[in-house]
Order: sequence, then structure tokens, then C-alpha cells
Amino acid sequence: MFENKIKITAPFWQQYINLIREEMLPFQWSVLNDEADIKIEKERDADHIPAEKSHAIENFKIAAGISKGKHYGMVFQDSDVYKWLEAVAYALHQHQDDDLQKIADGVIDLLAKAQQSDGYLNTYFTIEEAPERRYKRLYQSHELYCAGHFIEAAVGYYSVTKNQKILDIACKLADHIDDVFGSEDGKIHGYDGHEEIELALLRLFELTKNDKYKNLANFFLYERGKNPNFFKEQQKTDPSTKPVIEGMESFKPEYYQNHKSILEQETAEGHAVRVMYMCTGMAMLARLNNDEKMFEACKRLWKNIVTKRMYITGGIGSTVIGEAFTADYDLPNDTMYCETCASIGLIFFANNMLKLDVDSQYADIMEKALYNTVIDGMALDGKHFFYVNPLEVVPQLSHKDPGKSHVKTVRPAWFGCACCPPNLARLLSSLDEYMYTVKDDVIYSNLYVSNKSDFKINNQVISIEEITDYPWDGKITFKVNSEATFKLGLRIPSWANRYLFKLNGKEFTPKIEKGYAIIDRTWEKGDIVIFDIQIEANFVCANPLVREDYGKVAIQRGPIIYCAEGVDNGDNLHLITIDTNKKINEYKDSDSLGDIVKLELEAEKLILDKQWNNILYRNIMEKQENVEIIKLKLIPYFCAFNRGENEMAIWLKTK
Repeated sequence: MFENKIKITAPFWQQYINLIREEMLPFQWSVLNDEADIKIEKERDADHIPAEKSHAIENFKIAAGISKGKHYGMVFQDSDVYKWLEAVAYALHQHQDDDLQKIADGVIDLLAKAQQSDGYLNTYFTIEEAPERRYKRLYQSHELYCAGHFIEAAVGYYSVTKNQKILDIACKLADHIDDVFGSEDGKIHGYDGHEEIELALLRLFELTKNDKYKNLANFFLYERGKNPNFFKEQQKTDPSTKPVIEGMESFKPEYYQNHKSILEQETAEGHAVRVMYMCTGMAMLARLNNDEKMFEACKRLWKNIVTKRMYITGGIGSTVIGEAFTADYDLPNDTMYCETCASIGLIFFANNMLKLDVDSQYADIMEKALYNTVIDGMALDGKHFFYVNPLEVVPQLSHKDPGKSHVKTVRPAWFGCACCPPNLARLLSSLDEYMYTVKDDVIYSNLYVSNKSDFKINNQVISIEEITDYPWDGKITFKVNSEATFKLGLRIPSWANRYLFKLNGKEFTPKIEKGYAIIDRTWEKGDIVIFDIQIEANFVCANPLVREDYGKVAIQRGPIIYCAEGVDNGDNLHLITIDTNKKINEYKDSDSLGDIVKLELEAEKLILDKQWNNILYRNIMEKQENVEIIKLKLIPYFCAFNRGENEMAIWLKTK
């Protein structure tokens, strides 16, 4: 990690980075310690979701013998602390904060005390269950999932701070898992119900160079799906009949991605976050082992997701039941799931595919998810969050329809299942890790973000400054501040229709390879490359097989999807009709939503007059439609729900 030095200078992203360090991480720390005066909400109507408090830090104190009490929260509550700790690591990488580091070091001391002598680390099973229940109900227990999140936190924190204690805890835990799982006789020939340990072990391998961790990740991935009945058979070894998580007994093997061997899976099935973490691990292993069959499997799953099972916002997961994928082109807008964590996982997958094969399609999706679903998952104050990111909301239906209880009308402060807020923090605070891919002698720019960076290529340190007001403006300037020979690869976004390149003021046509403009030269200090993309709002339609979107359009400007809100356009947004021949007006505005580009266009809205009073249906020959001409106002999707409860829609009817 952090092989290159990248300092983000973009105001758009600096506000997020500063918000995470100054507001989000302290707020989350207070929540984890049960000190925040907030209401914790259930992410959907379900009696088994604990929502009184977090109790996450207290769980560790009890497990360490410092406090007495019972475990509270989800069985995977530990992972909230681990993801927070990883986010702290990346925040410290961006900006040294001695007070924050002292708190994090204290957490590490606590984790060391909670770890068992054999390396096992899990507060639920340490506090509540006899040792005989360990790893006996893997489809529910999330033991390896939590371990994976801790190992990821340890890799991140050690990389930034060189704290040896956290790395020692992680290696001791990984060694313990290696003693328990594997193909050898006497070990468990299985895997966790929720993928995560696989990619964590591979990150630990990359840090320590210990082949044992890579081999264990290889085992977990290739063992998955060999026996679709593994979880049912393995549960018979559990000395208790008590569920670890209620309601999971009826889920089929597809939910856990163990219905087939991973090399045979052709479609994304089951719980969306699980799929993304599995795919991320697969892509990492394919790269580290030069495993062509694994790479081909990654490409098959990628293609299925992004061409048939992904929302226009980069959201994934079509149903609340299992937070899962369903079928090709099944993309409902008002009952979808689109969990924040799932889109974060999609970015993890995309980033690791770029390390395997630098192809702009992966960076395009990474950008789409980042600028839409991911940052929509956090309110502009950094203290309220979405678990589910809807594409259409009618508040009264969310309140009264049990099938839409997961579709929140405003962002809650916290959740009973709080995986998303700390996951957001760890992704956004490590954004610099996603901006570039360096391969051989090429520096590929994946995300256009103002920055000052130093790269190492062929024992040369190459300094580059990028200046842009992207995503609002498409002019992107690269200033090379070193004398060196290398290639600069600039991604041409899939939405870009008009653009030009200039080198030291002269227009030129570069070679295009897999969606990147490749500029190969011996650079002189002060060379300037300008990539100027014409960013303008456009109408977008969906594949006609997406039933919910047929006859509708969405509006996209650059990477950003726009939406209409009731606060600007009144209720009953479904009565609005757009004429795609009308001009879309763009204007920069600064208000409570920030310094953003808003859109406006002329549209028609049906007038509900008295002809429909007390009438539900009527003969079409009797119907008279009166419409009014309105100025339809649109804002970036990620800004929605920051002005109180109101309707929202991305897809609108067209003539």
C-alpha cells in the first residue's frame, strides 16, 4: 500500500476527507462507545435487529475481562470497530492527528487483551458461547468475516503507523485460522458464509510475503461451492440448536455463492455484498497467482453485473429479501436495495480488475458507483447515512408499505446493522488508492481528481500535478514536474462524446488502448497536457428489458446522475413528462447543497382536476387530460434527501 505519494487537492473531495476526519470519525467513535445522543434505526422492519445501542467497544471490554456484562448487537458487531480503525489509518495517512492516533492505539491495546491465547478473536463467541460452538455454524456466524475486517484494518494501520502490535494480533489470528481451516485431515474443509477473509488474507500476504496466507485464501476461494450442502451438513456439528442470526435458515446455496464452484458461476447470485467481496478476492488471487481461469471467471461475473444487473447509479442488489441480486434486467426503482456496502464492494472489485487488466470499463464503473450510490450513502453533514440507496421514493409508501420499510425517506444517524457508515469512511479516506494504476512504465489516471503526486517508475521519481474542477468542469490539466521517460494514460470516460487533447498548447491525437489515451514521450520539466472533455447534460434510456424504466429517461451530466425532488417540483413526480427535444439548462449554484451544478428544463405535469374526485377508474373515452408547463429542477442524486422528507425520482416519463 501507499507505494506512491498522492496528495488530493480537489475541493470537492477535500471536503469529504476533512469531513471524515473532523466530523465522521469522532461521531462514529462516540456511537461505538454509546455516548452519542442519537436514535438508532433498524434498516428494515425486523424484530431480530438490535437497535438500542452499538455497544461495540463495550463488547471488547467484556471479552477482555475489563467489564462484565452480555454481548449486545449483531454477531458481526466487531466489524464496525475494525472498519472504523481502518478508516482512521487512512485519515492519518492524509493528515497526522496525534489525538486520533492515540485513541486508535488504545483500541489496539484493547483488542490485544480480547484476543484469546490461541489467536481467536470474536467478542460474541467469547462472551456468549462455549468454545465448542466456534466455527460450527459458518453460514451465520460471520467469524471469518469479522476476522477479515480486522486483518484489513491491521494491514492499513501498520502501513501508515508501523504499529507492530496490530500486525502481531493479525498474524496470530491468521495463523489460528490456518490451523483450523484447510484441505488437510482434521481441519474444516469449508469457508465463511460471508466472504471477506479471502481478500484480507491476500492483503496480509502482500504486506508480509508469507505464502501461508495466500495459500489459505486460495483454499477458501477454490473450496467454495464444491459441496453446495456444506453449510447444512456443517451445522450438524453445532452442539446447540440456537441460531446465531434469525431468519437465515431458508436461504438457498445461491445466497452464499456456494451453489457452484466459483469457476463455474456465470451470473451474480445472492447477497450483493458477499458477491462483491468474493469477486474482489478472486481478482486479487488471479493477479497474485497469474491464474488465467480465475481471471476469466472474474470477467464473466463482471459482465453479468454491469450489463444486466446494475442500476444507473452503480447500485446493486435488486431485492430486500437477502439484500440480493435477482434476475437479469430486474431493476425496480422503489423496492430495490442498492446497499452502500455493495457499491463500495463494486469499487473494490473494479480497482482490482484494473490491477489485472488496465481497461477503462472498470474505471468507468468505479467512477459511476463513487459519484452516485457511494457518496449518496452519507448526508452532507457526515453524521447521517443510508444503508439503502433508492432511485424512487414516496414517503407515505415507505411509512405504510411493509415491503418498502427499508426505503428510508431521510438518512438515519445510525443503524442496528451499521456496516455501511464505517465502510464509507474507510473507502473515502483511502480515495488516493483508486485514482491511479501504475503498471510497468505507464501511469494510468482512472479518476480525475486534483492532486500532487510522486510516482516511482524504473527507479525514477516522477512528480505530476493534476488540476481540474471535475466533475463540474471537464478541463483536466496535467503538469509534469520531472524529466523522465514514461507513458501517461488518460481514461476516456464512456459517457464522453466530445473531447480534445493538447500538449504544451498544441492539439494532438494520442493512441487509444482499452479506453485510455496513451501519451508516450521523454518528458521535460514543465510539460503540460490538457484533456478537455465537453461535459453536458444528456438524456439516458435503459435497456427495454428493464420493465420499470421502459418509456422513461434519466439525466446524466458527466459521471453524475441527476434526480427530481418534491421540494423543488411538488408532489406526484410520476405525473411529470419530459420532452427529450427540449434543451437542458445548466447553472452553477451555491446553497445548502454545496457548490454544485443544477439542471432545469421545461416539462409537462398532469393537473389532477376535479374530474378524478372520488373516481378510481373511468372509461378512457371520458378522460380529459390537462397539463401545466413547469420548470423541472434537477439536482445531483448524491445531494438528495438533505432538505427534509420529500419525494424523489431518477427515472421520469417521456413523450
